[in-house]
Amino acid sequence: KGFFYKKAKLLHPREDLCCLAHLEDRTRFVIINVGGIKYKVPWTTLENCPLTRLGKLKSCNNYDEIMNICDDYDVSCNEFFFDRNPSAFRTIMTFLTAGKLRLLREMCALSFQEELVYWGIEEDHLEWCCKKRLQQKEEEADESRLYEGEMIFSETSRCAFQNNSRLSLCMRKLRDMVENPHSGIPGKIFACISISFVAITAVSLCISTMPDVREEEDRGECSQKCYDIFVLETVCVAWFSFEFLLRSIQAENKCAFLKTPLNIIDILAILPFYISLIVDMVSTKNSSKPSGGAGNKYLERVGLVLRFLRALRILYVMRLARHSLGLQTLGLTVRRCTREFGLLLLFLCVAMALFSPLVYLAESELGAKQEFTSIPTSYWWAVISMTTVGYGDMVPRSIPGQVVALSSILSGILLMAFPVTSIFHTFSRSYSELKEQQQRAASR
Repeated sequence: KGFFYKKAKLLHPREDLCCLAHLEDRTRFVIINVGGIKYKVPWTTLENCPLTRLGKLKSCNNYDEIMNICDDYDVSCNEFFFDRNPSAFRTIMTFLTAGKLRLLREMCALSFQEELVYWGIEEDHLEWCCKKRLQQKEEEADESRLYEGEMIFSETSRCAFQNNSRLSLCMRKLRDMVENPHSGIPGKIFACISISFVAITAVSLCISTMPDVREEEDRGECSQKCYDIFVLETVCVAWFSFEFLLRSIQAENKCAFLKTPLNIIDILAILPFYISLIVDMVSTKNSSKPSGGAGNKYLERVGLVLRFLRALRILYVMRLARHSLGLQTLGLTVRRCTREFGLLLLFLCVAMALFSPLVYLAESELGAKQEFTSIPTSYWWAVISMTTVGYGDMVPRSIPGQVVALSSILSGILLMAFPVTSIFHTFSRSYSELKEQQQRAASR
């Protein structure tokens, strides 16, 4: 009969409900055997759901039509056998009799969804809490299938170099080194070097903003420290460019490679260095020519552009997401919790619109010092108070203003705590999923 039937028969060897199906009861009752567990169900119960698989039994006129619906049929006992999960069918029987359809905790949500499809019951009949859990599992399954598809695509592209030529062997080793740090010692060394250069770039960016270096830059001078920083930055950018070149060489589909978010970040982090070199060369040529006030304004604008482009070097830190499971988890959590972040922003805006006029009225009427000059300027105070930052640049002086401040701080703590709990659970679940996927990729 099937796995469920044999298993249930071993568990209940003496159970036999055939005696319930007498000839006089066939017109009123039907015996449904699902995985070895039998139910005596009135035909009237099945008539309430005519579009389901059980509801179609009543309209069957011959043996072939019956076998198209069920897996087996015992004429002597009037028993219809279905080789399906008996635990899921118990919930479905509860829905047919009582009208309540709930998701089983001990059963996989996706397997229960397949059972609903088999029995012809729509997901809209699920209770709202169970339906939400099912949708969450579907989203996780879609993301898992997307990740598995990427892994399969990576393996198929790797199979494109499976011939025994020397070029294909080099391409396979290059792909493992730059894309999979767990592939071996070369991949781990490559990842460590990349992380080291990112750290060096961040440190050099911090040193380049020191006051003495900025003063030399404003005067147009370049000391030994400034020269060393430039050389260090050049070496780091050369490595990043070399790494990007290696990744692009081993990629089979160049368009898909350039559309990847991490590769876009690489391009945005590398290009400012070369653009700043070109702009610096052009500005040097223009500064050598005699010019008036217009030339000075041009140089000021060029200096502003150069400082902005150099500040973009901080994007190198985002390259750590290639090797950091925590940063990948953060990105996945932000993508999954867009609604929670929207709720957080909504709560903040509503509370800000409520407490800003209150503190303005309290301070403008009773305040000893006019720090809250208007409601728009009070928005800043409301934001930093509800987020418990409290810079102290705007402080209510009157007692009513302090009462409003206390209310805003307490409300901010509560409003921030509501969505953060859901975000934390999503982060924990995303971290577990990415860790399992990483382990499967390493084992593969």
